[in-house]
Amino acid sequence: VERLPFCQQTEGAAVMASEGVQIESWAPFAEGRNNLFGNGTLVSLAAKYRKSVAQVVLRWLIQRGVVVIPKSVRPERMAENIDVFDFHLAPEDMDLIATLDTRRSCFLSHRDPETVKWLGTMKYEMD
Repeated sequence: VERLPFCQQTEGAAVMASEGVQIESWAPFAEGRNNLFGNGTLVSLAAKYRKSVAQVVLRWLIQRGVVVIPKSVRPERMAENIDVFDFHLAPEDMDLIATLDTRRSCFLSHRDPETVKWLGTMKYEMD
């Protein structure tokens, strides 16, 4: 599920939780879209906790009960991404990140009629 600071899907998450569905954040860094790594709020929190923006985002998701499996091919980023269990974000900082929610996908909207039409044209081949 696309669950990241700019697209938090709070209502959908509540429904999934009520049905016993464990959310995994797909693309937790939004592939850097919306200037995630340069966002003033996230940069400020990263400095406060002496962590990277990526680590703050991962910690925020983990504290919300979301499974995160960030993609990286660089060993130093893999090490950084796992180094998120030695700090906790304060409740007021969790709330601050919650204010970043645009309630829109950083990628595509499954509710947009044109997107739905486009998705309907996709064909999957089975070998």
